[in-house]
Amino acid sequence: MKNKLRTLTLILAISITSISFAQKKTINTTESSIIWTGKKVTGSHTGTLSFSKGFLQFKNNELTGGEFTVDMSSLAVTDLKAGKGKEDLEGHLSSDDFFGITTHKTATLVIKNATKKGDKYTVTADLTIKGKTNPVTFDLVVNGSTATSNLAVDRTKYDIKYGSGSFFDNLGDKAIHDKFELAISLKI
Repeated sequence: MKNKLRTLTLILAISITSISFAQKKTINTTESSIIWTGKKVTGSHTGTLSFSKGFLQFKNNELTGGEFTVDMSSLAVTDLKAGKGKEDLEGHLSSDDFFGITTHKTATLVIKNATKKGDKYTVTADLTIKGKTNPVTFDLVVNGSTATSNLAVDRTKYDIKYGSGSFFDNLGDKAIHDKFELAISLKI
C-alpha cells in the first residue's frame, strides 16, 4: 500500500511540474501607445494612433502569440499645430490616398511566432492595413508589465502608393519614403 501511495504521489508530482501554464495578458489600451513617423525628402511628420484592443499570449512565461487592433480613426498628427496644417495632413492621411479610414476603420497585427534571443523576442506576425495582409518581422522587448518595439512598415505593400518614388517619376522634393516607422509601447 505504501509503495502504491508513493508511486501515485510521484506520478502526480511529475504531472504537475510538466503542465504548461498559458496566460493571456490583455493590454491597457489607454496606457499603451503607437507613435508613427513618416518621412519625405524635405522632412518628416509624427503622430499617434490608439489601440482599440489587444493581448499578448504567454506559455511558461515565454511569449507565444498575440493579437492587436488599432483604431485608425484615432490617427493624429502631433508635429503640426491646429490651423497650421495639422487638419489638412490628418485629412489627407485618412483619405484613400493613404489609409482610407472611412472604409478601413481598423488595422490588425496577429503574432504567428516569437523566438526569444537574449532579452528580446524576434516576432513574425501578419499585419493587415487597408484590407491587405503581409508578414512582418520585428524585435519585441518584454520587461515586466511593459513590451516595446520599433517597426518599419513598407506602405506600398498595403496599396498606399501616394508620392512613392518607387511608383511615380519626377516627384523631386515631393517624394515620400515608402517605409514609415512605428514606436510601440504596450502596458500589460
